Amino acid sequence: METKNIMIVGVGGQGSLLASKLLGRLLVDEGFDVKVSEVHGMSQRGGSVVTYVKFGDKVYSPVIEEGEADFIVSFEKLEAARYIKNLKKDGTVIVNTQQIDPMPVIIGSEKYPETVLDEMQTKGVKVDAVDALSLASEAGSSKACNIVLMGKLAKYFDIPYEKWEDAIAKCVKPAFIDINKKAFELGYNN
Repeated sequence: METKNIMIVGVGGQGSLLASKLLGRLLVDEGFDVKVSEVHGMSQRGGSVVTYVKFGDKVYSPVIEEGEADFIVSFEKLEAARYIKNLKKDGTVIVNTQQIDPMPVIIGSEKYPETVLDEMQTKGVKVDAVDALSLASEAGSSKACNIVLMGKLAKYFDIPYEKWEDAIAKCVKPAFIDINKKAFELGYNN
């Protein structure tokens, strides 16, 4: 199988590392060669976090270069825009519609670009947007946005739904399995 490339991008504290762990676990269980690489900016201070997940018959490098990503799963709109250059021409951006203001916006020196998703679509980018925060809250925890987004991503793969649930059970603490399964279901069905 041809190597597939997924970038998971977000802001520190949003759970992108758990999402990449879940995805990696699932793909290994499905028999793929998988490479996962994490890049931390000032993640503990709300900075950008990027994770590369590559899988296929044989993967040699974990890094996803410009124009190579089949999917970008973005936990925040501006993070999607920041990494859009890495998307293939026929790739898809799965994006949480949540807005997290970066420091220049917080201190008032810049304004948040309200039309960032519209601009991507105008340029021909396939954008699959979801209000992951609302769905995560409906599942029982606003912290489950990451799993809502994994549910959205799952719709693009020929991997049985139950296998995704198995990976969730292997990757999250037992006390949070039910919330995460519900978050996954809501993402998958929206």
